[in-house]
Amino acid sequence: MNVLVDTHILLWAWSGDSRLSKAQRDLLMAQEVRAFVSIVSLWEIAIKTSVGKLELKAPLEELVASLPEFQFELLPLRMEHISSVGNLPLHHRDPFDRMLIAQAKHESMHLLSADPHFGAYGVPLISV
Repeated sequence: MNVLVDTHILLWAWSGDSRLSKAQRDLLMAQEVRAFVSIVSLWEIAIKTSVGKLELKAPLEELVASLPEFQFELLPLRMEHISSVGNLPLHHRDPFDRMLIAQAKHESMHLLSADPHFGAYGVPLISV
């Protein structure tokens, strides 16, 4: 199973936040699971830190360097993803979330998130 982690899941995993349960951590580390982080999430983190909406415990570059430690693979943004986002219904207005949904749908991935809006898009959702 391929799983795309939402931005907050990435941050919770990286910081050891208890909102990401042991069961969810175990799922992400399971051999039959390939866990992905979208480049879009890194872009979102960079923007939110630059405008003061998010404070990281270390530079973004350290988070990126630690992705293999969590067995996260980086998912690039492709033109197919950009085209797909235009076909999504407008259940949710956050552009970063909409792109993650489009990527998950296009790549046939499950999406791991605590965001209840994601279920409205028909993407396989693993709720936190």
